[in-house]
Amino acid sequence: MRQFKIILEKHPDGYVAYPLGLKGVVVGQGDSYEEALADVKSAIRFHIETFGNEVFEAEPKIIEAFVAETGVEI
Repeated sequence: MRQFKIILEKHPDGYVAYPLGLKGVVVGQGDSYEEALADVKSAIRFHIETFGNEVFEAEPKIIEAFVAETGVEI
């Protein structure tokens, strides 16, 4: 078993989840937090089965993840 840090976003129409530390795009979604988490777990398994160990980033593991907000003048 391998642990992944997952970002879960709550939107007006449901939840979106994606893992950190994998190459490629892996996304799960659901009407609830639990559904989105289960969906992204399934997507992670499929991604690894499809592309193999190459999906793991060569850099060190992510120890912590933060959500930050900043303004950008455009």
